[in-house]
Order: sequence, then structure tokens, then C-alpha cells
Amino acid sequence: MFGGVLSVPVNNPHSRKSASRHIVTNLGDNDLKIASMFLRTFAKLRTPIFLQSLKVALYIGGLYVCGKVGWESVMKMGIESRELFFYETFLYYNPLLLITLMVWLWGVNLWVFSRSGVDYAAIFYLGADHLSHREIWKCARWMTIAILTSMTAYLYLYSHGDVKLAASQPVVLYLSAVIILIIPFDIFYMSSRYYLLWTFWRILFPVQAVTFSDFFLADILTSLSKVLSDLERSVCRMVHRQVATIAWFEADSVCGSHSAAIPLVLVLPYLFRLFQCIRQYKDSKDIANIYNALKYFIDPDTWTYSIQPAWILSGLANTFFSFFWDILRDWDLSVFTRIFKFSRPNLFSHLLYGRRWVYVWVIGSNLILRWTWTYKLSAHLRNNYITVFIITALEIYRRFQWAFFRIENVWYKINNPKHTSHQSNPLSLQNDINSEQEKLLAHSHSSGV
Repeated sequence: MFGGVLSVPVNNPHSRKSASRHIVTNLGDNDLKIASMFLRTFAKLRTPIFLQSLKVALYIGGLYVCGKVGWESVMKMGIESRELFFYETFLYYNPLLLITLMVWLWGVNLWVFSRSGVDYAAIFYLGADHLSHREIWKCARWMTIAILTSMTAYLYLYSHGDVKLAASQPVVLYLSAVIILIIPFDIFYMSSRYYLLWTFWRILFPVQAVTFSDFFLADILTSLSKVLSDLERSVCRMVHRQVATIAWFEADSVCGSHSAAIPLVLVLPYLFRLFQCIRQYKDSKDIANIYNALKYFIDPDTWTYSIQPAWILSGLANTFFSFFWDILRDWDLSVFTRIFKFSRPNLFSHLLYGRRWVYVWVIGSNLILRWTWTYKLSAHLRNNYITVFIITALEIYRRFQWAFFRIENVWYKINNPKHTSHQSNPLSLQNDINSEQEKLLAHSHSSGV
């Protein structure tokens, strides 16, 4: 077989002479085509698009496997114990899944901010090493994998009779989450983890001036009050060694629906915001902070276990008062939908920026979802955990939607301090806004923003 001709460069260390020369190979034309095709294929396999597609395919495949194994494990159980055990499984893992949903959506928030020029790092006083939307999505992706893998293992092991190993799955998951959050080593985004923990500390003990990040996170916690309640019940059952058994059903008075800890945990996020409002009034002497405090004092969570008329009245009052506060104070309609004006317009920004249907959708859905969130406290929904899960997920979506306009509103005031509709508002928080602007502008200049 006749060989092809290849040229060897002058500086090739494998050349016997300093000059270039021709060598005859044993590769024919077909062999060269095959080799060239192989190299092109290998180059394509290393492209970012292919690698990203491979990751997505593996991720979707993993979700399918977890769903299939989990469903088959549940169907393998006896009919009499299936519903009770599925409820227990749901209790351990649904709060973590909802928190993960919030993380995914927060990544979407940051993605929109990065495209529309909103410097959220300056608003939250973040350092140069703050997490971008890509890092947030990476965290959410690993959280999803860990939670679904643990839940699948829990169902599979219990349905196959390995009760002790099954009981260890949620315990290991919860302990791992706590360790990763507090581990004092420079891994797993330590600066961001400690920023989060420090903000939690400031919320628990509002003895210092309240910053935007303090009440922003506290507002998010009010949307996660049911999640916090389920976390408390899950940890309670783990402490009393009731995991993967039906014994917890017999000890319902300890960790069940009649536990005194449940209303306390449900009310705590609203108490945190109430104390923050009082602290803001102490610092600014602005009466609007007292009006804002009323929103949390009349929250129906506070009256859930009181007489029914008080629950109904507080629910109606809180829903409408919170709704109008969102529209007039937190969002400011004069700058509505500015958030979707991207520096590089695409189909997403074209569909949302300046569109009237965005006004209608955001205002209407905010009112409906606020009322739905209040409705979740109805007594007949107490054991309907699937419905409550859906309502909680909808509340998380409402908070995700709220975050767009709340943060954009603050950023607009920083850049346009003389053009805000609150100057003519009798419930204005102008003094508080001005002080917040000064701190944010100082941070922006010091960071070179």
C-alpha cells in the first residue's frame, strides 16, 4: 500500500537532521480520512456545548432513575402502611425540596439582575467574591441531587426491609447540610456561607441598625414559615428516634400536629419582622415603620390557634394590607417593569419589558397568591400535605416574583434619588430611604462599582 506524504518541521526533536524532510507513512487515503474524522469528533466532544448537553442529559437521566426507583418502592409497600409511610417521607424531604426551589429561583433573580444592570452586590453589601447566578444554580443542582438521592435510598431500603439503614438516610442528609453550612474551612463558598449565617444572626437579635439584607431575608423567611415548621417536626422525630417507623404516629403529641412548637415556629418569622420594624422606627422616628409592623402583628399565623372570627379577620386584613404595601411601597409602580430592560435584549426581555400584561399578571397574581397563602392555615388542610405543599410552592413563586421589583426599586432610588413617587406619599419612608442610599452609594464608591 502506497503511503501519504507528511512534512516534519525543522525544530521537531524527533528529526535526525536539522532540515525538514519528507517521510513516507503507511497511512492510505482512507486511513487519513478516518484519522481526520476521529480528530474532528474528539474536538467536538470537548466543546462547551456538548459537555453542557451531556451534563443536562445525565441530570435528567438521574431524575428519571430516582423517580422510577422511588415510585416502585412505594408501590411495593402494603396498602395499609403505604400512605402513612409516604406522609412521613414527605415530611422529611419536602421542606428541603422547597428550600432548593427557592435557591433555583434566586439564581433566576440574579441572572435577570446581571442582564439588566442592577448591581445587587452593592445593594446587599457583598464582596468581590460574591456568588453569581451560575454558582447559585450549581449549589441548587447539587442540593437537588443530594435530596432526591437520599429520598430514593430511603424509600428503596425501607421497602426492601433494611429499616435501620433507611432511617439513617434523612438523618445523614440533615447533618450534612448543617456541617456544610457551618464548617470553618475555606471550602463550599465560605465567605457566602458566613454572610448568610451573619444575616441570620442579625435577624434573630435585631439590636443593631437594620440593613436591606436583614429585612429582605426576614421577608423571605415569612414565606418559608411552613417549611420551618416542617423542619422542626422532622428534627423532633429524628431526636426521638421515630424515623422509618410507625411509632411516631402513636407519639403524635410529642412531634405531631398538636405540638406547642408548631405555632411558635410558624409565628417566629413574623415576630422577627415585627421587631425589625420597631427597630427601624427607633432609628428613623418614621411612623410608616409602625404601619409596616401592623402587617406582621395581624398576620393570621398569630391567630391560627385562637378563635375562628379572629383568624378570619386577621387573614383578610393581612392579605389586603400586605397586597397594597407591596404595590405602593415595596415595588413603586412608577418604575415598574424596568427590571427587564436587558443590556443585550433577547426574546425574554422583549416579552416582558414595558408590557401591560406584566402589570396585570404581577398585581393580580400577587393578590391571589397572598390570599392562597392565608388559606393554607385552614383547619381542614392540616393533614392534606400535598395541597399545602403546592400552596407553599406557589408562595415561594410569589416571593420570587416580588424580589424582582423590590430590589430593582431600591437600585432605581440609588441612581435617581430625586425621582421617586414616595416623596408625595403620606406613608413615605423617605428618611430611611435616604440613609440607605447614602450607605449603598458609599459602598459602591469604595468597591469601585
